Amino acid sequence: METSAPFSRRSFVSGCTATVAAVAASMNERFALAEEAAAKAGVAGKIKHSACKWCYKDISLDDLCTAGKQFGLEAIDLLGPEDFATVKKHGMHCPMVTAPSAEVEIGGTKKKIGSIPDAFNRIEHHDTLVSIYEPLIKASAEAGFTNVICFSGNRGGLNDEQGMENCAIGIKRLLSACEKHGVTLTMELLNSKVNHKDYMCDLSNWGVALCEKVGSEHFKLLYDIYHMQLMEGDIIATIQAKHQYFSHYHTGGVPGRAEIDETQELYYPAIMKAIVETGYTGWVAQEFIPQREDKIASLKQAVGICTV
Repeated sequence: METSAPFSRRSFVSGCTATVAAVAASMNERFALAEEAAAKAGVAGKIKHSACKWCYKDISLDDLCTAGKQFGLEAIDLLGPEDFATVKKHGMHCPMVTAPSAEVEIGGTKKKIGSIPDAFNRIEHHDTLVSIYEPLIKASAEAGFTNVICFSGNRGGLNDEQGMENCAIGIKRLLSACEKHGVTLTMELLNSKVNHKDYMCDLSNWGVALCEKVGSEHFKLLYDIYHMQLMEGDIIATIQAKHQYFSHYHTGGVPGRAEIDETQELYYPAIMKAIVETGYTGWVAQEFIPQREDKIASLKQAVGICTV
């Protein structure tokens, strides 16, 4: 009976190192090929590109529009009415208008109604929400922008079933305005694990169930890939199964919400291909926080990666 060669820790470590290096090289090559294909495609790809302004706080909206148009960026996300004239001056779009908010005292406590923690899942917020959303829906439509973001609010001890019921009641109060102006009210799926502790709309199944309860094409979800990778993973399968409930998409590197290149765990060319294959014709917005000094270069790279 032959015996195997004695185990060598050094050869094992050496082999592992070589394997890791090979995997890294393969990933780098895949991203390089994706960017090369994007460069050849220019802006002729099937994804319409946007970026979230808040990720570029030290760059003016004018400068962001001017730079972005050079590499296929066609829109800027999460702008308010005060920014509409600027983005339109550059011939660009706002695929997702930012949420309105109002500071109100409820039960002796000051709240910023309309913000991520304090929104539709509490009945006592609804009058304020209706009063601030109706004019924004109208102003957005007049500017030619047809998606307005909204949030569920935090649980704060409220169970998910009651929170969903409350959200549906409040959202239905805005449907007539949405229908009149051709606007879709879009609730964002956010993670409650890292960035938005206690946020209620933190799973795609909960968001889909809310859409079904509301029962209108004027209410859908913003599928944030970064947030949902943290909460549930299974990104491509979820897009394939639930895309009819998604009116918009956001990106972000995982972990850390940094660049979406080979430094993180998601392969965005495949995700973009899955989105395109659903028949989606809307926008995908970059919502990562650039870690490199040249933030515009990071954004250009991301647009290239997502051009399929």
